[in-house]
Amino acid sequence: MVIVGAGRVGLALQRRSIEASIDCALVRRDGGWEIFAQPVSVGPIVLAVRNDDLAAVVPRIPAHRRDDLVFVQNGMVRDWLGEHSLQGATRGLLFFAVPSRGAPIEDGPPSVFTGPHAATLAAWFGRMGLPARELDWARFTAVELEKLVWNSAFGLLCQRYKVDVGTVCDHHADELRALVDELRVLGRKTMSVDIPLDVLYDKLVAYSRTIPRYQGAVKEWPWRNGWFELAAERHGYDAPVHRRLLDETGARPT
Repeated sequence: MVIVGAGRVGLALQRRSIEASIDCALVRRDGGWEIFAQPVSVGPIVLAVRNDDLAAVVPRIPAHRRDDLVFVQNGMVRDWLGEHSLQGATRGLLFFAVPSRGAPIEDGPPSVFTGPHAATLAAWFGRMGLPARELDWARFTAVELEKLVWNSAFGLLCQRYKVDVGTVCDHHADELRALVDELRVLGRKTMSVDIPLDVLYDKLVAYSRTIPRYQGAVKEWPWRNGWFELAAERHGYDAPVHRRLLDETGARPT
């Protein structure tokens, strides 16, 4: 296994892999790239880098190895992948926590993978003692929307009220439900996946209650809340709760 990126996730996965006696090479910003020059270098390449770093990292991967790339970023990555002819690449959504760089993984719900290397990634996670499963594209898309809505809705409400996700569930439930509904509709219009509001809301709240002290924020603007705002403009859809909360937090980039 090859991991590109020595941040929280990359380091934690390499450590867990080594602890499970699984060979795992880590490519850092300033070293390790020679592994791609080896003629016997095969298998998945997990890109554990920030979304904004993809444009700099992907060109450093030899063209003949790009079919092996595995993208595990949060947020709306699919548009970027389509623009760069990588829409057929393996995708992953990671459901575990790494509190800080160098810290061990805190297990969560099963991570999910889809694409050419999905089975290999799920098996790797299993050998490391991390729950994971392979999904077809349609089911993965539904989970992708769920996680995108969770990151965007809870991040915005946590930042607006300076509270953790548990408090959002307990004291801002009506506003949360309205916001989730707006983002859900935009997901349906853009991603052609329809999740009933009650089902989606209950899933997001249930997950939040497993990590009640986590405090989110508006992050990675073009890939999360910014993507939803552009989608609203594109589809002529009014999302007043999302717009108002962004105005009140001053979260839009200047």
